[in-house]
Amino acid sequence: MKPITFYLDFISPFAYLAFEALPEALMGHSVSVSYKPVLFAALLKHHGQLGPAEIPGKREWTYRQVLWLARQNGVDLQLPAQHPFNPLALLRLALACSDNGLPNRYVCETIFRHVWQGGQDAVDAQRRQALTTQLAPVRDVNDELAKIQLRSNTDDAIASGVFGVPTFEVDGKLFWGLDALPMLTAYLDGDAWFDSDWESANRVSR
Repeated sequence: MKPITFYLDFISPFAYLAFEALPEALMGHSVSVSYKPVLFAALLKHHGQLGPAEIPGKREWTYRQVLWLARQNGVDLQLPAQHPFNPLALLRLALACSDNGLPNRYVCETIFRHVWQGGQDAVDAQRRQALTTQLAPVRDVNDELAKIQLRSNTDDAIASGVFGVPTFEVDGKLFWGLDALPMLTAYLDGDAWFDSDWESANRVSR
């Protein structure tokens, strides 16, 4: 069984769309998926970038594109009342639902849909409390361990070369973005292209 690490942040609509599309992309393959919450803003800061929602023009295009992609793929998605928002509380809630900093698919699905379905405020205090009650975390969501695990997950992602979400890591290879899922599937299928052309990108001069 081949292990896959899915780096995600609930703030990202592309991470949500990829999360919903992942089961079909992995169908027929013997894999195990670890869901690893990270702080997208920290990845952006490390690489000296702005998020799509922070750039005029790109912000509006991003929202239009994800609404279109959701429609095309039959995914229920409505933009939250406010975006971007501070996802720390949601990330720490996910981590508090496990002992090892790797929440299961149900936890991630519930939080993603809390954000991206219904068009409400993702971090409204009452909604967040209801979400916490529903998920029944095994630890206090404000405990120090959740904060440490989030920093560790994010540091691990940066050390692995992750620069955005969603990113899928398998056999040391990184597949970034919703549109990389067909490429991930091809790799799992044993496509010979990965033996001949994958490394060619590293040989291009700057």
